[in-house]
Amino acid sequence: MDMIKDILHRGWPQSHSNGSCLIVGYPDDEGIANNKGRPGARQGPQEIRQRLYSMTLPFGLDKELLFEGFLCDGGDLDGGSLSLFERHELAKAQVERALQSGHRLLSFGGGHDYGYPDGAGFAQVCLSLGQRPLVINFDAHLDVRPSEGGINSGTPFYRLLQEFKEVDLIEVGIQEQCNSAEHWSWALKQGARILPLFELQKGDGPQALTKALAEALGQSFASPPPAPTSRPPCYLSVDIDAFSSSYAPGASASWPSGLEPNSFILTLRWLLERYDVRVMGIYEVSPPLDVDSRTSKLAALLAFEYIFAPLRLGYHGKS
Repeated sequence: MDMIKDILHRGWPQSHSNGSCLIVGYPDDEGIANNKGRPGARQGPQEIRQRLYSMTLPFGLDKELLFEGFLCDGGDLDGGSLSLFERHELAKAQVERALQSGHRLLSFGGGHDYGYPDGAGFAQVCLSLGQRPLVINFDAHLDVRPSEGGINSGTPFYRLLQEFKEVDLIEVGIQEQCNSAEHWSWALKQGARILPLFELQKGDGPQALTKALAEALGQSFASPPPAPTSRPPCYLSVDIDAFSSSYAPGASASWPSGLEPNSFILTLRWLLERYDVRVMGIYEVSPPLDVDSRTSKLAALLAFEYIFAPLRLGYHGKS
């Protein structure tokens, strides 16, 4: 049986490959503790990897397309005795290095405070290329808490929007009971677009999420995808608490309400067809809080979709 672990390269890619995917881990939940959340997400990266690497390869995959370095695991961020701020700066530099080398990045948290270095590294590279960065955050929380009192898992997009005014931010699945009116108003004033869960729930059928997001992006849901070279750059941030606790009980902060995996995967595939998703981060998977590994399996399933998108869509190969 062909397993994902059989095609995995340990370490950073040594050469530029179009479609290659680099995995990095952030085994760090200090930001969650700073936000008075439940610890445990530092164990997330290793648990997600375990579930991911034990999966089989996609059906009908032409193994000749799996060039050396198609999937690489760059290991975990080694922050040593650095402060949380310094670890974020190290992570940001790592993101920039990966993207400048032409690779796609897949990060496993850890706290969602790492949405800042993932987003900032992505934005920095986009702006250096004259491109406008698009950030889509799937989350129960806006995560725009002011950071002047210290960095925590609720501050990533406050920091990102303060530093990069050019970022287009869409917040998807936001739940009313998890966010203050002040934070909601601040995000809107910065130009963020918010798709709250209660609005998404008005839609009918598994494609409701995709249709709502397409409208927010100014696109037609049914329009054909553009040529691979015409896809705008995008960073997808997935806080696992965006999903209902029925599917993701092992989240640092979970609620019975939330997104559903099957409709989300349809949306993810739609996005991967139409946008050059250069970074996807999956955050706040907390194995000590999980039930039957549901949450880490869900995270691994989303990673699976992202990793093999180039082969499904036909944009792959050495360059």
